[in-house]
Amino acid sequence: MWFTVEDGLTYLVGTQCTACRTVCFPPKTGFCPNPRCDGEQLNETRLSRSGRVWSYTNSCYPPPEPFEAAEPYVPITIAAVELDREKIVVLGRVKDLTVADLSVGMELELTSEDGVWLWTR
Repeated sequence: MWFTVEDGLTYLVGTQCTACRTVCFPPKTGFCPNPRCDGEQLNETRLSRSGRVWSYTNSCYPPPEPFEAAEPYVPITIAAVELDREKIVVLGRVKDLTVADLSVGMELELTSEDGVWLWTR
């Protein structure tokens, strides 16, 4: 699972190398992804709940197979958000905002609904 909800708050779940502290999202197993590290232990960790918009766009067409889009397809807004603490960029859907509402540097936070995590204001 890539996220968890605890006490009504949504958290992304990543992994962190015990040797060099490199953070990964989505979570992974095996070797550290940092090419300068030979660490082999990645521990699950909760990531920042907020960050700043790095980039954004909309998806006006349904994604290709094997994804099954709802009929009729409703366009979605997507944002790449740099997490406050980890400084990694995470791509995700945006709730209740369009591209006209977003700007680079805007702060967003995590929420979830219907089993999906989302960025929101």
